[in-house]
Amino acid sequence: MNRVHTGVVIKSTGSRYRVKTPSGEILNCILKGRFRHLKIKTTNPVTVGDTVEIKKDAAGEFLISKIDKRHNYLVRKSSKLSKQYHLVAANIDQIMLVATLVKPKIVLGFIDRVMVSAEAYAIPVTLVINKFDLIEEKQLSKLANTVATYEGAGYNCVVTSTKTGEGVDEVKEMLSNKRTVLTGQSGVGKSTLINTLQPGLDIKTAEVSISNEKGRHTTTFAEMHRLDFGAEIIDTPGIRSFGIADFEREHLGHYFPEMRALMHQCKFNNCVHVNEPGCAVKAAVESGEIAATRYINYLEMYENENVEKEYK
Repeated sequence: MNRVHTGVVIKSTGSRYRVKTPSGEILNCILKGRFRHLKIKTTNPVTVGDTVEIKKDAAGEFLISKIDKRHNYLVRKSSKLSKQYHLVAANIDQIMLVATLVKPKIVLGFIDRVMVSAEAYAIPVTLVINKFDLIEEKQLSKLANTVATYEGAGYNCVVTSTKTGEGVDEVKEMLSNKRTVLTGQSGVGKSTLINTLQPGLDIKTAEVSISNEKGRHTTTFAEMHRLDFGAEIIDTPGIRSFGIADFEREHLGHYFPEMRALMHQCKFNNCVHVNEPGCAVKAAVESGEIAATRYINYLEMYENENVEKEYK
């Protein structure tokens, strides 16, 4: 009888997978044919972070024969297939969402969509505002307002620079002994940040285009890296769009922590915080307790349920 291996998927290229066993062996695997016939909503049945079982077939090929139950996952609407979702990663402890004020410019709508998707599966998110060295003095107030907005909503924020070392030790401490998805738009410096945390990994990086301040994709497929200080980082491809998926829009307010904290004060139990009288959430927006930008993005998501939006 063939020996059954177990391991964790550390890289997925869509058709082939690299799986690391408990002994540290790396196996190149394919997916057993039966998975293609199951009614799976996602474009990728297996994702980085999955714990799987593997068997070797008669030809000597390693086949993924079973996927263990996930305790959580990050999912987004597929950019190619209108009715399917794409698994970003599974079985994760936290998300580090990397953004920049400049080169490229920060996009709050994108940030809020990622945060909503994380909240749906109770995955903690830290917002990392990178490239602090590029921020001019006149932009410091915008930085302070952005940090205040997200800390006010209940999220941890870290300001970093790989050029000066600003915030890098703090990020390192937060990553230690945890499995973290590192995500963000193209060009925000995710790969450079990982290389700074552990020089020697030599993950490919690229400059942001000066003409349009858009990043170029340097990570093609999600991949897990084990760092020397005990961290597991899942580096994801830089993305320009993030479609929230698989939720009912009347529940959307539950995925905004600052709204969730107040919704029990609304006059109506089924208040969706749009046009209802006696809405505690709208009152908090008017008083400045909830940031107007967050509420505007809430309304955009509410009106465009499960729609992917591209941010340029």
